[in-house]
Amino acid sequence: MSKSTPISRRRAGRMRRALAVTAVLAATGTVLTAAPQPAQAALPPQTIADPVHYWNDVLLEIVRREGGGPGPMSRAAAMMNAAIYDAESSYQLKWKGRMTSAAYLNAEKYAGWFEGPDEEERIVGRTAYNILLGLYPGQTAFLDHKFTERFGSNPKDGDVLDLTIVNKMVTQMRNDRNGDGSEDPRVYVGEARPGAWRPTSYPDMNDPGCAQHSQAVTPFWGEMKPFALTSGSQFRPSTPGLYGTYEKLLASDEYKRQVEAVRSAGADKPTARTPVVNRTPDQEAAAWFWANDEDGTYKPPGQLLQATRDIATARKLNTYSNSRLFALVSIAMADAGIAVRDVKFLTPIDLWRPVSAIREGGLDPEWKPLLKNRAGVSFNPCFPAWASGHATFGAAWAGVMKRYFNSDDIAFTMTTDDPRSPVKARSFSSFSQAAREDAESRIWLGVHFPWDAEDGLVLGDKVADHVFRTKLVSFK
Repeated sequence: MSKSTPISRRRAGRMRRALAVTAVLAATGTVLTAAPQPAQAALPPQTIADPVHYWNDVLLEIVRREGGGPGPMSRAAAMMNAAIYDAESSYQLKWKGRMTSAAYLNAEKYAGWFEGPDEEERIVGRTAYNILLGLYPGQTAFLDHKFTERFGSNPKDGDVLDLTIVNKMVTQMRNDRNGDGSEDPRVYVGEARPGAWRPTSYPDMNDPGCAQHSQAVTPFWGEMKPFALTSGSQFRPSTPGLYGTYEKLLASDEYKRQVEAVRSAGADKPTARTPVVNRTPDQEAAAWFWANDEDGTYKPPGQLLQATRDIATARKLNTYSNSRLFALVSIAMADAGIAVRDVKFLTPIDLWRPVSAIREGGLDPEWKPLLKNRAGVSFNPCFPAWASGHATFGAAWAGVMKRYFNSDDIAFTMTTDDPRSPVKARSFSSFSQAAREDAESRIWLGVHFPWDAEDGLVLGDKVADHVFRTKLVSFK
């Protein structure tokens, strides 16, 4: 083969793409003073083969950089992955002749006479890039870098695929989510009565991020427009309404059992009034493994997206299958985040955290939860306890995974971002086992009661079942 062959191929490729641009412009009736420059003929060497995996990795790094609550992160994942899925479905419809499952919003057989080089990769990447750019404008330089790393070109150069399909996929997702309630400016106004959630920045647990009620994180997220559910309250568990008032709740024998359970299992260390910590070394390791509470980590939904990537890689899913799996998982977790915020803030009981119950209930003024920040100071997430977000996210993820693979009994290994975790990986024999450990880990960290975990597990699985039955449904 002569040395000029690659150059000849690139020239031929550029000529074919130029003809494709002309054909598309004619077909769409578009008139341009300068046609957009097509992507390079060949991608640079890739260390991550699948574009769905690559752009989810980009999202997780943005989350580490941006921080914030799990709700906005899960919304971003759902927007990106659902848009990728519709774009990938359009590619399948155009060049493979069919889709095997329904679109999320819309997929279409776009204009074009023949498939361009790396067209699938370009459609996925340009869709993901533009969705993320709209969500995280402060990360433009990072996103541009990751785009260039993937394609070897500048994202601003343009591509004929922007005209034919990418812009449509990005615009329809943005339009669908505009005004969805994610930008609600209201702040939380709390109550001082016993049992009601209050900030947990005690003098010996100085947490400036949770010193007043108005710092509650996304208190009206439960009213946001879901991705698949009819409303955030669609599967609201009955437990918060069983008592009706804080007085009846705190007087119940079950509440007292709940407090004692977490007092023993979730204490940072023994105190004069709580002399025994009933937690095994493995439970403590699991507690830290699942935490990912602090900024700088990929947060709880990110840990589950990373697990999805690892499992999909092990099972050798192709790009179309990956796009559907990641969209289903992301939609379920986004709606799980909405549903659990409904329970936390919009039911009759906005339950205080165990540290408040134990200290202000007169049981132990020295008690602290195991959960600590990087400085070694105990803290709590700044929102009510009931129900557990970790449990709800975990069950929503597990519910989709076992339905997608038509089996719960699949062995896999997960990783963690939490800097205090004594282990960086844990192995599980089923998705449900992982979800349950995720839920129970919050009791061992001392930030949730057992019923927070149980209600979260039930809620998350109901969300997953609804998502799987109603969205991206496989054609028979």
